[in-house]
Order: sequence, then C-alpha cells, then structure tokens
Amino acid sequence: MNTTDRTPADLLRSALAADPARPLVTFYDDATGERVELSVATFANWVAKTANYLQGDLAAEPGDRLALLLPAHWQTAVWLLACSSVGVVADVGGDPGAADLVVSGPDTLEEARACTGERVALALRPLGGRFPQAPQGFADYAVEVPSQGDRFAPYAPVSPQDPALAVDGRELTGAEVVAAALADAAERGLGEGSRLLSGLPYDTWAGLSAGLFAPLAAGGSVVLCRNVERLAADGLARREESERVTHRAV
Repeated sequence: MNTTDRTPADLLRSALAADPARPLVTFYDDATGERVELSVATFANWVAKTANYLQGDLAAEPGDRLALLLPAHWQTAVWLLACSSVGVVADVGGDPGAADLVVSGPDTLEEARACTGERVALALRPLGGRFPQAPQGFADYAVEVPSQGDRFAPYAPVSPQDPALAVDGRELTGAEVVAAALADAAERGLGEGSRLLSGLPYDTWAGLSAGLFAPLAAGGSVVLCRNVERLAADGLARREESERVTHRAV
C-alpha cells in the first residue's frame, strides 16, 4: 500500500504498479471442481472492463446504489472493485427494490426483479461462462463485458469520503474500507506475499475482508474457496500445501 491509497480502487492500482504478474485471487468452487487463478494484471483487467460497462452501458454514476446479490466468487470480487472505481455504492445482499441497479447470480433472479433499474445476471459458470439463454429482463454479464475497454477512467473523481460499501448493516466510505482492511491485515499478521485461504461467505465484513480487502491491502493474495465445507480435512490440508497458504479464515 502507498500513502496515496485512499479507496479500494487505489489499492488495486498500487498492487498493479508493484507486481502485476503475482497471483491476487485464486478461486475454488468445491461443488463444481472449478479452479481459477487471476494475477493482479488479469484481475485489474476484469475490473476495468466491468467498470467501463457499469459507467458506460449501464450509465451508473457516483452515489448510485448497486444491490450485489452474489456469493463469494472471483467475479464478485471484480464487481466490488469496479463499483469502487466508478464511485457506486456496493450494497452486498441489499434490497433490489431500493437500488438503482442490481447484479444477481442464478439463484437470486426472482429477488432481483424488484429492481426497476438496470439488471445484470451472472451465470457463475466455470471460466466465466454465459447463460445458455439470458434470463428475461437481465443482461448477461459474460456476453456484455468481454468487449469493454481494458483501461478505465472515471467520468467524475471518486472521493474517499463518499459511501462505497454497505454490508452487515454498516455503510463504509472508501477511506473506511481501506482503514478497516489495513487493520484486519495487521491483526491477522498479513504482509507482502501472504496467502490467505478464506472459506467465509461474502455476506459479512469479515468475509469480504478475509476474501479480498485485507490481502489486497497487505500486498498478499487470497485463496477464495466456495463450498469448502464439501472438502474433507485431508483435502483442505493438501490445498493449503499446494497453494502455499500462510494464513486461513474458514
């Protein structure tokens, strides 16, 4: 982290400048057998494309509220940083009826229909695959985002003092997200090169911090495991060894 890092998007920019080739997010889904590893550069590219889609095609503006109805997943992490890049408030598990736009996984589509604004759906299939047929009333993220630009510049500056994240009944500014992530990283003993394995869901600050923000702030990386309860203890131990895990949150 640099002293100029005041928003989550700043943290990602600093990570990209420091070492773009190092792993940032390694994702496992133990229900499907999926494994995806994203370097800082690859993750930042997805964030830029998603932010361009959010700002351009979806016409989102700073201060808009996005109901984020997605599980712990690498694409959820991308959306969190894309929202920070644009200045949109990521309301994790928020009420779609009170949001300006909604991003939904395949299991929350009916709930997401309460949003009267733009609706985006993610199939959450291996390798970022699309729906066989896009759900009615939703844009398919996997169809819309790959053609977006690889670099992002916000139309308006994003203030660190503006709301950035809502979770657990709390609303945090960008600066507060960074401060909380740094505090959590210090408490966990994370530093450059740390590998934190997290099996926590993304519906609490603890899960978001362990599964993204604290490793990012510390210059480390996360091994994000969805459905990890399906993995036997010996399988988890082998994963920790093969992924060179230094810390865990399960």
